[in-house]
Amino acid sequence: MALLDLVKSPRDLKNFTPQQLGQLADEVRALLIEKVSATGGHLGPNLGVVELTIALHRTFDSPKDAIVFDTSHQSYVHKMLTGRADQFDTLRQKGGLSGYTDRGESEHDWTESSHASAAISIVDGLSKAFALKGEGHRNAVAVVGDGALTGGMCWEALNNLATTKSRNAVVVVNDNGRSYSPTIGGLSENLSYIRAQHGYDELMEHGKKRLKQLGWVGERAFDALHAMKEGIKSTVMPEEMFPELGMKYIGPINGHDIDALNHAFSYARDYEGPIIVHCVTEKGHGFAPAVNEPNDQMHSTGAIDPVSGVALKESQPGWTAAFSEELLAAGARRDDIVAITAAMAGPTGLQPFADKYPERFFDVGIAEQHAVASAAGLALAGLHPVVALYSTFLNRAFDQLVMDVGLLGMPVTLVLDRAGVTGSDGASHNGVWDMAISSIVPGIRVAAPRDGSRLRELFQQAIEVDDGPTVVRFPKGNLLEDQQAVDTLADGVDILHYSDNTDEASPDVLIVSIGAMSQRSLDAAALLEAEGVNVTIVDPRWVVPVPQSVIGLAGDHDLVVTIEDGVMRGGIGSLVSEALSAAEVDTPHRRLAFPNMYPKHASRGELLQEVGLDPAGIAESIVGWVSDLTEDPDSE
Repeated sequence: MALLDLVKSPRDLKNFTPQQLGQLADEVRALLIEKVSATGGHLGPNLGVVELTIALHRTFDSPKDAIVFDTSHQSYVHKMLTGRADQFDTLRQKGGLSGYTDRGESEHDWTESSHASAAISIVDGLSKAFALKGEGHRNAVAVVGDGALTGGMCWEALNNLATTKSRNAVVVVNDNGRSYSPTIGGLSENLSYIRAQHGYDELMEHGKKRLKQLGWVGERAFDALHAMKEGIKSTVMPEEMFPELGMKYIGPINGHDIDALNHAFSYARDYEGPIIVHCVTEKGHGFAPAVNEPNDQMHSTGAIDPVSGVALKESQPGWTAAFSEELLAAGARRDDIVAITAAMAGPTGLQPFADKYPERFFDVGIAEQHAVASAAGLALAGLHPVVALYSTFLNRAFDQLVMDVGLLGMPVTLVLDRAGVTGSDGASHNGVWDMAISSIVPGIRVAAPRDGSRLRELFQQAIEVDDGPTVVRFPKGNLLEDQQAVDTLADGVDILHYSDNTDEASPDVLIVSIGAMSQRSLDAAALLEAEGVNVTIVDPRWVVPVPQSVIGLAGDHDLVVTIEDGVMRGGIGSLVSEALSAAEVDTPHRRLAFPNMYPKHASRGELLQEVGLDPAGIAESIVGWVSDLTEDPDSE
């Protein structure tokens, strides 16, 4: 019987011998490769924390002790050790395991946000609460990557955490030198210095051998080794990683040595006060295709061959690639174009620009707030910054967008990848909030391309704007087939469809289709026309502010319906309603958008269908509204 089959809760690990723990690590790693290669997911990060997670759960008492995984994409091993190993066939599937920690799945999961750099703050709050409740014996543990430590929120938390010495708060730094790609900045350089300090590793190995000769084992040996480390560091390794914070620091620990990890975590568990445990791991450890992959080391992958690591499905032309090509073209034409990423040059399509124009490319680490404020500075000096982010991460930079870019009227172009419903990435990775958030910034212009050709056109238009911020947003995945307009109005609004029906008795419906909802709108129109409804479909392209021609067309129809994959509250439909009211257009208006909820993990199509944003759902809603208007012409 496999050892992993015996693990129903973390407490079962306490009965395993050191040799069995090594075998368990091998089984966990094999299961990760087998299951994630079939479903897709975050393979590299989880392969790197197998031993670390086993040691955490062997040492601490979850869920009494709170273990909080920052970002939590590296929580697959944690899920296996907390009774969910047999559910990995459902990973990231509708109704199955989430790709992140999920409070609805297990009492061992304390959070479910997939945004980085928040775990230390949460642990600060947990440890305060434990102390206030007289539960000082409970530990709160943050597992945070060196990449996440480039986010300023970590340092705000560390600054605060260090002020109270009596709390049991443990910060485990999972240092693999990477986030999505190699970690950058002064922090990364300092960590590398600590790892590679001349003479340190050799001295420690000599010390281990000497202690073994003396017969010192267990806690006694660990205390001696720790004292030795402190002595070495005081002479050859200055502690520059956490200057003047006043927090206990131990490490670096080999993050693939379960015995060393057990000793380190036992020391941290019993230490009275906040403590940092620095563990050095290898992303993708144990799977050569991940370790040898030079870019993201299989940070996130689709279905792959479990032996070679080769993708099982050829990638199709995607939205990100189309944007990347246009950015390169813009960079060749204009030397004032600069590009900024928050640790995601590859995923957001900026890497080709970085390779060709390295002096005009800036990776600021996982720090979206800094990225947007820095962009304001670049714009103040006469450049045109292009800030490429995942849509969901714009949430973090909202203040900077409003106050540092918008208020100053700076020409900064934000390119938002994975906008709208992203599907299997989970609740906090969906980009359904960006239009509601960005649309309230005075003077902003927001574009939502429906296909690759419109993406190219709208991006080039965006970077020509010199009196305020612009946003270009597009969804995750493959490009949609180009939808050619049957007419284009003077203000750039595209007419995608007119009904051929000339029966004046038929109700006329104006569908305002936002971005990538165009094909669904066209398919819904065919269903509506079969029900005797005349349909006009327009794509505003620039959705903020609302184009005047949309207001004009609204007056010529019996019903206006906006269709978007953003949130209902505060979305483009809300703006259209306000514009119709201000223009005293009394045509009834209805909105189809994502409800006020956090979308769970499922495919994009499944989620849109669930909330009535598939063609059949759209047609059904509109038929119902038309019927209501026919029965009560004065209905609004």
